[in-house]
Amino acid sequence: MLEIKYDSQGLVPAIIQDYESGEVLMMAYMDVTALKKTIETGFTHFWSRSRKKYWKKGETSGHVQEVKEVLIDCDADTLLIKVIQHGPGACHTGHRSCFYRNIEGAEISKKVFSEEEVYGRKE
Repeated sequence: MLEIKYDSQGLVPAIIQDYESGEVLMMAYMDVTALKKTIETGFTHFWSRSRKKYWKKGETSGHVQEVKEVLIDCDADTLLIKVIQHGPGACHTGHRSCFYRNIEGAEISKKVFSEEEVYGRKE
């Protein structure tokens, strides 16, 4: 395996892309352990910078990401992970992709599931 250039916090950005359509679904961070879990299980795992813990994508919603291919960029400091997205979407907001707004903030795609039904109401 190529040597990955992790940042000063031991993290590398991972872009998650739909294996068939090429749609970018999300971006999250991985460290050595999260990448190892991803490769070993065949499902994406990340490091949450805000919660300071590991998480498997879809562990709450059931919208897991089945890994089909892991690529590394030319500088070895960014990963591209091609997945089959199980369930309607990748974004916790109810959208298929986390990239559902343009630069002005206007929504350019509709929600595909109710985040309240999946995650419960936020207090």
